[in-house]
Amino acid sequence: MRSDLFSAEYQAQPPAAVGMSLQHSRSIKYVVDGECHARQGAMVAFRGNLQFEVKSQGVGNFLKRAVTGEGLPLMVAKGQGEVWFAHNAQDCFIIDLEQGDGLTINGRNVLCFDSSLGYRIKMVSGAGMAGGGLFNCEFEGQGRIGLISDGAPIVIPVSSQAPVYVDTDAVVGWSSGLSSSINRSQSLKSMFRGGSGEAFQLVLQGEGFVIVQPSEAQPAVEK
Repeated sequence: MRSDLFSAEYQAQPPAAVGMSLQHSRSIKYVVDGECHARQGAMVAFRGNLQFEVKSQGVGNFLKRAVTGEGLPLMVAKGQGEVWFAHNAQDCFIIDLEQGDGLTINGRNVLCFDSSLGYRIKMVSGAGMAGGGLFNCEFEGQGRIGLISDGAPIVIPVSSQAPVYVDTDAVVGWSSGLSSSINRSQSLKSMFRGGSGEAFQLVLQGEGFVIVQPSEAQPAVEK
């Protein structure tokens, strides 16, 4: 049988090392020897001796359900084997965090991450009702995070002299050292007339970077 489908570009390769790697631009492969965390439903294939369980949140950590966006819970892959993660054919990227690094990620853009990383859910400062009650997940520690983006992302440097204003529906994440607030760029009079659709933006200030996607993704509806 012959086809371009059987070229090396599309072939799953034997596992080389434990951890995550890009299978290609739309999927992350994770070689598991122990456990890893991922958004529930992100597994598209696996081989080996693996089990998938919903990650227990606990009453005190109820808000951590937001880590995968709009209340979707995390799952844990346990055992030894290989698993492929993807979500709606979105673009995939891997970020390495070193000790002392911090990264704030919009829950809907989290695909998978190493169990060695710590995370906590926090409301974006100044968001409240005006910013849609924006909850993001702050990661820290040493390990890797697999992200998804609806289209090729844009990484914009942020400096104390040049704050960046981003649409709350387009932001993927930012370096945790930045301070955040909400900017209203539209008058109440204009809003009552229908507005431009760009009434509020997230303002990021300090020294670091922000990642945005070329799509104003809307919250998923839980079924």
